[in-house]
Amino acid sequence: MRALCYRFPNQDPEHLVVVLITTQRLHLYRQGTLEGVFPISTSRHGIGSEEGSLKTPLGVHRIAEKIGAGASQGTVFRHRRNTGRIAPPEPTRGEEDLITSRILRLQGLEAGINAGKGIDTLARHIYIHGTHAEAAVGEPASIGCVRMRNRDVIELFDRVAVDTLVLIVA
Repeated sequence: MRALCYRFPNQDPEHLVVVLITTQRLHLYRQGTLEGVFPISTSRHGIGSEEGSLKTPLGVHRIAEKIGAGASQGTVFRHRRNTGRIAPPEPTRGEEDLITSRILRLQGLEAGINAGKGIDTLARHIYIHGTHAEAAVGEPASIGCVRMRNRDVIELFDRVAVDTLVLIVA
């Protein structure tokens, strides 16, 4: 973690989030100590940064924005705005991929990898967010984002700050 903080000195050195695609787990570190492990769901289309690919991007990111503080668990967000609606507990066949509870908006920090024209994580609207499809958490099922169970994303949201580094690795 120390090396990442030297390379990206303007980021929050207190926490580090590591997303492990191979295990479908998110690890939260505080001052180098593992504080939590959460099941996640990354893209069912695999890894990649290309715009329109629906893949989960690799590399170093930062939490650029936190959206949804104080919203009820299961609140549905559309275009990063609270719709005032609570998601059903389980999706119905053909239902859209709902963004629920909280949003941690990610910004890629590596030019040519996850930042820049055609590959930009922020422009692709890649988030860590809650989902109403909690049964699929633990296996690749998203369309690019990192999905979490609602209670887990609320916990993570409350523990990390804007500028926290997020490392996504295969």
